[in-house]
Amino acid sequence: MTATIGPLDLTTQIYQVFIKATPEQVWEAITKPDYTARYFHGARIENTPGGHISHGPDGSTWGDGPVLEFDPPRRLVHEWRSLYDPEMAREQPSRVTWEIEPQDGGYCKLTLTHDRLEGAPKTAASVSGPGWMFVLSGLKTLLETGSPLAGG
Repeated sequence: MTATIGPLDLTTQIYQVFIKATPEQVWEAITKPDYTARYFHGARIENTPGGHISHGPDGSTWGDGPVLEFDPPRRLVHEWRSLYDPEMAREQPSRVTWEIEPQDGGYCKLTLTHDRLEGAPKTAASVSGPGWMFVLSGLKTLLETGSPLAGG
């Protein structure tokens, strides 16, 4: 007997991580460029009620778009466009939702949902699995130890 696994549906991706930090600390880490540059591949990402913009380490624009929800320190929703790659830049925008839930014991559950990826298959493949998990692992490590992952 053999099992057949069909193609992965990458149009909605959900990741969760538990972080020993307050909701306010997690919020600051996902909205302030000085933090994101330390765990998000060197990108300086700013999320404000007015919009989302990210700049690569060389200052080039890696992504931009509207912020759809800005509810500190609980929920951030923004459009995602992968402008750092010409092929992905031609794809339709997708959406990223960050949900921060405090837990008993002084830690938070961070859930990241990247969806609306039907019109962005190259972006979906790029961020799936290790893509988002590296970023989230880097965020967790930075908040818990004060030091970024190597290469983060």
